[in-house]
Amino acid sequence: MPQPALAEFPIRHDWTLAEVEALFALPFPELLYRAASAHRQRFDPTQVQVSTLLSVKTGGCPEDCGYCPQAARYHTGVAATKLMETAAVVERARQAKAAGASRFCMGAAWRSPKDRDIPKVAAMIREVKALGLETCATLGMLSAAQAQALKDAGLDYYNHNLDSAPDFYGQIIHTREYQDRLDTLAHVREAGLKTCCGGIVGMGESRRQRAGLLCALANLPAHPDSVPINRLVQVEGTPLHGTVELDPFEFVRTVAVARILMPASMVRLSAGRETMSDELQALCFLAGANSIFYGEKLLTTGNPDTARDQALFARLGLRPMAVDAVQDDRIDACTVTVHAGITAAA
Repeated sequence: MPQPALAEFPIRHDWTLAEVEALFALPFPELLYRAASAHRQRFDPTQVQVSTLLSVKTGGCPEDCGYCPQAARYHTGVAATKLMETAAVVERARQAKAAGASRFCMGAAWRSPKDRDIPKVAAMIREVKALGLETCATLGMLSAAQAQALKDAGLDYYNHNLDSAPDFYGQIIHTREYQDRLDTLAHVREAGLKTCCGGIVGMGESRRQRAGLLCALANLPAHPDSVPINRLVQVEGTPLHGTVELDPFEFVRTVAVARILMPASMVRLSAGRETMSDELQALCFLAGANSIFYGEKLLTTGNPDTARDQALFARLGLRPMAVDAVQDDRIDACTVTVHAGITAAA
């Protein structure tokens, strides 16, 4: 088949739910062909951006997100901790860089940071950035002033997920409104930070609601620079423990549709990779995923270890993107642009 023209995969912000559902309904080989074609038009399909996520403040969150083991109201065995010291965070960042990560993400289990917390996080950002790593953070809701302070400290990316479709959101979260998430994303964009925004699938939602999540992401004022696709990690003690698991091919379809809707974004395999087979991950890379989290932990849940990821990359002929490659290898219609991102639990 001839390579589709770039015009076949434009940057759009006017997707209808019917159009997105029609993509989900395509025969599996056709959907993967379209997604792989969209991927190749703007990225080298043999390169995968690698990030490491560190929980710098774990547990004790006052919110009631039904999937989250860090919520204080659930009995999951996750103990609340204080914010880590900067020196300890920097040492973990050094280790991540040595293992091949190009981006270091710092997550804190806050509903939103207090103003007194921002200088402490800013110090972490400055020190990690000095190592030559891209920096990202996920700290909950931000005010406009907080987003600007993080930008001034040198933060590159901020993660704040929509989590689900607007019409499903109220079934999993009651302590934060959908609009709250949109407001934080607006503050992040206005501060000049790059956005990382995706969602979680396998929470009991319908295919139509999965389509609704991707439609909401694609119709944001600017596409997220990084789109994490998380597969629910079921943790005993959370309300979503025992949910029927999502069919693996449906997960691949979700990745593929995300790639078509947001062709210039990094699409990241995030939470849930620990239980994905090598074959399932390979299908996701074929479907346009080009970013992963590296390391044994993704906040408080498991993640494939570095050695397993390196072995999988070797088997598939993939290689990690360097920071310069993340910045230089994205091909737009007539020029080169700069992008990338973070994920997981905000």
